[in-house]
Order: sequence, then structure tokens, then C-alpha cells
Amino acid sequence: MKRISTGSPFEAKMGYSRAVVKGGWCFVSGVTGYDYRTMTIPVDVAAQATNCFATIRGVLTEAGFEMADIVRVQYTVTDAALVDAILPVLAENLGEIRPAATMVIAGLIKPEMLIEVEVTAFKG
Repeated sequence: MKRISTGSPFEAKMGYSRAVVKGGWCFVSGVTGYDYRTMTIPVDVAAQATNCFATIRGVLTEAGFEMADIVRVQYTVTDAALVDAILPVLAENLGEIRPAATMVIAGLIKPEMLIEVEVTAFKG
């Protein structure tokens, strides 16, 4: 088993790994719109979604996976009114991959967080 970290302070404070690789599976924890290098987050939900996928792509690459290996995704969005703004970002990143997906409207742990994306990837 391999654990991957982005160095985010959330990982240490909350006791989790950004991703865990076990066999042919890579489980990526929920990723919010922060740029984890600078710990800044854009105000715009589409920009946050773009950051989510940049982090996910980097983690999958480090784990030896590709975006095309994503088989499951869960989106958590804080307001249904934000969904239309993120659809182009979702289509750009997963439109050809088309994993099984769930979208939930719910609060996140910090008010500046508007979206969180969690993925599972598989290499068979």
C-alpha cells in the first residue's frame, strides 16, 4: 500500500492521506479548490473546480495512474445554483472518461470551499 500527500495542512490536522493506492486501485480523498502549494483558493467556483482537477491529475500521476483510469467520482457542491458554472470544467476533465458519478449538494468545512471532488481510479 502506498500513501500520497500533497502537503496540505488539512491532511496532517485531520489524519488522512490525499490518496491511497492498493493493488490496482487508487482512492483519492475529497479535493477542494485550494492551490495546495500556496494555500490560496479562488472565489469563483469554476476556478475552484479547475484547481480540484489539477490536484487530482497530479496525485494520479504520482500514483502511476491517468485521468482515464477514473471509474468513480463524487462531487459535493455547496449550492445547486453553482452547478451550471462547473459543468464545462467537468466536461473538459471527465467528458470522454465518463465515470460513474454522484453529485451532492451539502455544506463543506470552510465557507470559502464551494466544491469538493473525490475520485476512485482502477488499473485492471
